[in-house]
Amino acid sequence: MPELPEVEVSRQGIEPGLVGQTISEIVVRTAKLRWAVPEAIHQTHGHIIRSVTRRAKYLFINTDAGSVILHLGMTGFLRVFAQSTALKKHDHLDINLSNGQCLRFNDARKFGACLWQGIDDEPHVLLSALGPEPLTDDFTQDHLHARAQRRTCTVKQFVMDNKNVVGVGNIYANEALFLAKIAPKRAAGKISAQRYRVLTGYIKEVLAAAIVQGGTTLKDFSQVDGNPGYFSLHLNVYGRAGEACRICETEIKSMMIGQRNTFWCPSCQR
Repeated sequence: MPELPEVEVSRQGIEPGLVGQTISEIVVRTAKLRWAVPEAIHQTHGHIIRSVTRRAKYLFINTDAGSVILHLGMTGFLRVFAQSTALKKHDHLDINLSNGQCLRFNDARKFGACLWQGIDDEPHVLLSALGPEPLTDDFTQDHLHARAQRRTCTVKQFVMDNKNVVGVGNIYANEALFLAKIAPKRAAGKISAQRYRVLTGYIKEVLAAAIVQGGTTLKDFSQVDGNPGYFSLHLNVYGRAGEACRICETEIKSMMIGQRNTFWCPSCQR
């Protein structure tokens, strides 16, 4: 499923075609995705899109009336093109613009969402307990180490918990832990502040590199222009069970942690 880098790549892709344009109509073809599509989104008709922002894996189409919030779910993707473009199966929603273009949301499994945030509303309940963004100054080693105290869950589960830091999905947790030389099944509360300093740096580095490379295409994700993300070419451990470690040539191992595939090098990571 799209993780933070893929969602950020989508944001960057759709932003130029949306900002400054006026919403003429929102066409809802599927009334219920993961949740019912709120009628309130139609309050944006006639309003200019001021910005396109992201919080965790949620995209915000911001107007003076409020924000349409989009979540890509497992298989969702967004495209900006002419309103006359022929519909495809699973095209659930169009945000039509006065210049004849539209933002179209396609989601085969309907696990994505379209939500509403009024201009004077409190932050949406789904965003109220989220941790800091990993690529901002709010995400520090001190924050991560403090949150880890007395935690008995694995460090991999800990960094994937959005209450601690948002957007470190399975692929990027595996990769950051490899670079930090931390075994993924270690207890979060047993890792030193110094090692969290290293891990924090690599989380930032891995996510930033993935965004530059256009995300990671494994099954469902492609960029807004339809091209694949290329970060998969740079994966050190994820999906490489049985292959040789790029550093020490030890065989990469895999196991399930928290019902997620986990990959690590038993020699490099302790």
